[in-house]
Amino acid sequence: MKTFTLAAEPRTNLGKKATKALRAEGKIPVVLNGGDIIDLPCNKELKPGEKIVEIGNGKGLITTDLSVTNDAVRKLIYTPDIFAIELDINGEKRMAVLKDIQFQPVKDTILHLDLLEVNEKKPVTIEVPVKLEGHAEGVKAGGKLTLSMKKLKVKAIYTSIPERLVINVDNLGLGKSMAVGDIHFEGLELVNAKNAVVCAVQLTRAARGAAAAAAAGK
Repeated sequence: MKTFTLAAEPRTNLGKKATKALRAEGKIPVVLNGGDIIDLPCNKELKPGEKIVEIGNGKGLITTDLSVTNDAVRKLIYTPDIFAIELDINGEKRMAVLKDIQFQPVKDTILHLDLLEVNEKKPVTIEVPVKLEGHAEGVKAGGKLTLSMKKLKVKAIYTSIPERLVINVDNLGLGKSMAVGDIHFEGLELVNAKNAVVCAVQLTRAARGAAAAAAAGK
């Protein structure tokens, strides 16, 4: 994946009133998840923006409340590409990936971002765009190539995740499909349902007519 550098500030004033004022300044509230899991109770000194969220069994998760500007995330959000995000939090570098975006339903403005902190030891699950390459046998026979899943969920160390999942369709015949279970990438685990169809070569009216004519001529 490409790396996207994003400046962020710790957010200590929380609540609806503070969030409304933040958005009025052209900023977006962000939560960085995936921090350290700790035993409760904990006397750990937290950094600005950090808080402990209880997750049960005497454990807590450290999350970080941040803010970023609308302008800073525009090229991160409005693109089909995926990125590893290098957060710059007052000079501290932390790596993350984008997990969720909340939009305003009418104006379609960004209300909130959820980021997941990543490292080179813990696998992460992220959706990766699919790109088809090659010339399918079924298309040469008059069929139409269709892509049913534009993205696939991939589980891997973030440094091993590619910008695109390139799938060769040269051997895909007329009326045939390719499912998730038929696709394999070294070092990557595809977590979508194995029987979910990724792409197919559909029979067109012309192809059916040609097949019928060929059968009648035998």
